[in-house]
Amino acid sequence: MPLDLVQARNDLEALLTDTVRVSRTIGQPALDPETGEPGQTPTSVVYEGPGAVLSTHGQIVLGQLLGVDWLSEGSAWYRLVTPVSAPIALPGDLVEVLTNGAAGLEGRTWLADDSTEASTVEICRSTRLTERITIAASAI
Repeated sequence: MPLDLVQARNDLEALLTDTVRVSRTIGQPALDPETGEPGQTPTSVVYEGPGAVLSTHGQIVLGQLLGVDWLSEGSAWYRLVTPVSAPIALPGDLVEVLTNGAAGLEGRTWLADDSTEASTVEICRSTRLTERITIAASAI
């Protein structure tokens, strides 16, 4: 039986219940004149809308829910999934989950490892991520 790509895309997008933000750096951080430490790096939002940040386990579950494994070829520890209408993420883009139903995503930031994967037949946008550790104690 041939796969209905429109239905597959609709089924996957219905599972993207989080709101994600993808930001891109647009300059260098200003130094704090008192401490000499760099301040916040200026960013510009390139996408804010439906999406999901999936762990390796989440990628497996998504494949089971859809009955098709769209993400296994390039499994990463984390992966950003967005609708095809979302712009392509670039390496170094920052990814945050603004709203979510899963505990543990709030306050965390990921970096796009690579450009969003491209395909002749697209069901979703898929981007490999690395978690950005901003607190030294988290690195232990």
